[in-house]
Order: sequence, then structure tokens, then C-alpha cells
Amino acid sequence: MGFFNKLKEAAVKEAKKKIMEELGLGDEKDDDTKPTMTTEEFENTKPDELRKDIRMISGCQDCQTSADVSNVSSFQLPDPAGRAGGACTSTLLNILYADEHVPDDDLSFTEVLEQMRVKLRRGGYSQIPQLSSMNPIDVSTKFDLVPDTATGTKRAVMIGINYVGDSPGELSGCWNDVLNMKKYIQDVHGFEEENIVILMDDGNHTEPTKANIIDAYKTIIGQAEENDAIFLHYSGHGTKLRDNDGDEGDGYDEALVPRDFQTSGMILDDDLYDLLIKDLPDGVHMTCLMDCCHSGTIMDLPYLFKGDGSQTEMILDPNMNLDAFIEKLTGKLMEYLQAKMAASLSL
Repeated sequence: MGFFNKLKEAAVKEAKKKIMEELGLGDEKDDDTKPTMTTEEFENTKPDELRKDIRMISGCQDCQTSADVSNVSSFQLPDPAGRAGGACTSTLLNILYADEHVPDDDLSFTEVLEQMRVKLRRGGYSQIPQLSSMNPIDVSTKFDLVPDTATGTKRAVMIGINYVGDSPGELSGCWNDVLNMKKYIQDVHGFEEENIVILMDDGNHTEPTKANIIDAYKTIIGQAEENDAIFLHYSGHGTKLRDNDGDEGDGYDEALVPRDFQTSGMILDDDLYDLLIKDLPDGVHMTCLMDCCHSGTIMDLPYLFKGDGSQTEMILDPNMNLDAFIEKLTGKLMEYLQAKMAASLSL
């Protein structure tokens, strides 16, 4: 951790200590572990900036790698765009759109994620799909990439990177992921061609460089208005880098790997917050599908549901440092702590 990050961390601890003293609660012991809070406590004290409608489906946990499927036809995709694809995207489409048909009965979030896990296990993949969100979701309710309340314009940014020519590191299924998922959102959810931006390293689309990805994300957020829906799909490499701001419980930031990563670097989860969440207008629904390694919490959303049968409801991510999470997103740690302390005193 660099000097300025150490200075910031020390200042945050001092601010927390001062608040505790002003409230007459005595000195706060230094504690680098994650805060223990109930969902009710968190919801009652979190700033309005943390009430945006954002959710993410990821192909695996932070500690896991995501698989590249050698033959997507085994997943019964509608007219597969190619023989290879990502296990997460392929499995999700197998459940939602096998043979170009949607299921006869509505499926819940729990059913979709647990079916994904079963199909992945049968295919020999160990990864566990996850759902994370800014707000708690009733996972027994209907799964949908676009809720009925999103009545405005539907826009998408879809990124597929095969890293052509890289050895090692070249993938074979990411373009197919994008093309298969594009067909699904158009046929089922009514996304129009003019509102879908595709970045792929196939020579025919915008190159998925770091600058182009950032520009596409900034543009879609800048265009969004109340009641609009945003769908973000990424299929490519993901990685982990040492965390330098203290908001990651495991000590690592997750990151996307753009095509020109060797010269331009990665796109960190902290960058995704700045690009996608801070300026997202109120009333806009955003769903992200991240089919890459180490993607479990790449959006750093506080609520988590694992599709391995171990949970019946969403929980606050036990590995997230909530105080650092609040500070990073809003810069309002002081107000957050004051509200949290006031709530605890009223109990």
C-alpha cells in the first residue's frame, strides 16, 4: 500500500474514532475485519447513492476460474454462432433460450442459478454462478434480465475478446458468447440493433481496447434516463490484482482484461464503480453478465447469492469491508457512520 493510501486509511480510522467519542461510546478498537451488520441495519443507514437498481450475474466466485466451452452445440443453443463459448453464457442461454424457446413456466432467480450449477457440474465444470446486487432481491421471484418496470429504452454494451494471436491466453468462444446473447436479448427482450454496441477483436467490430471499453461504458451511462434498461455483457479474461485501498476482504481487486492490456493495463473493479455506478441516473435498471475468471464480485455489489444450494436468500457479502465500500462509492463515510451509530443507539 502506497504512502497516500496509508494516509487515507489512517484518516478514516481517526474519523471513526472521533465519531465514537462524540457519541460517548468510547474509543473504537482498531478492527480490520469486516463489519457485522444485518440487512435491516445496512438498509436503514446506507446513503441514497447505494439504492440504485444494479445487479450482476457472474460465472464463478472470485477465487475460481471460468471455463471456455469447446462445443456450444452440447448446450442446445439456438443456431450457435460457433463451436466454442463461455460456460456461464452458454449454460444461462441453455436454461433461458434452448432451441430458441423460452421456458413455459417462469423461473425464479434461485431456480436459474441452481440449474446453472447443476448443468455446469454435469459438464465437468467446478465453477459456482453468483448473483450480486446493490439492493436485496427476493430470489424466489421471477428471474428476468429486464424487469417489467423498465419501460424506457433498452441499451446494451457487449464485449467479446478472444485475444487472437496471444500464446498462451488465446480464447475461442467469446465472440460466440456475444452473438448468441445478442440474439437472445433481441428476440426475447426487444433490444433494437441501433441500441446495441459490440466490441470484439474479430476485425469487424470496434476493437475492445481499454480506451474503447471505457468510452462505451461512459456513453451508455450518459445516454440513460429514468425507466431505461442497460445490459452489459463481458466475455473474456478476468484476473486479480493486489488491492491498494482496503475495500477488498481478500486483499485483491478483480479486473477485466482488455485486448491491449499489455500496454494499457487492466480495468479494475474500482474503475467499474467510477464508470458505471457513480453516475448512473436514478430509476435506471442495470444488469451485468460477467463471464470471466475471478468475476464473483467484480462490480463490488454488497448483496450476494450463490447458486450452490447453500443459500435460500441474499445476504450481505461477508467478505466485503462495508465502511470502505461506502467511502469508495460516495465519499460520505462520516454521514454513514453517524447514521449507523444513531441507529445502534435507538435499539
